[in-house]
Amino acid sequence: MTYEIMVDTVYVKHTQMRNWLMVTVTVSPKFQVVIPKAVRERLGIRPGQKLQILQFSDRIEFVLLQNIKSMKGFLKGIKTDVKRHKDRI
Repeated sequence: MTYEIMVDTVYVKHTQMRNWLMVTVTVSPKFQVVIPKAVRERLGIRPGQKLQILQFSDRIEFVLLQNIKSMKGFLKGIKTDVKRHKDRI
């Protein structure tokens, strides 16, 4: 973990724990942000890919949109013989 200590306050600059990564970015005057290299590499983000932005209360999330063709077969082997309630299709 890398951190900077500023007057009794710990400012987390970059920390990595298990499956999450937290990095501080700055919004430009044009309201743009740069996705840090560590995040781009972990998610395999390439130029031109689409991201969906979700806003929850006071935070935003960027969700990488997947090409529908790349999702082919992701349900392979799923159990389909589950008993269903009569009021369900």
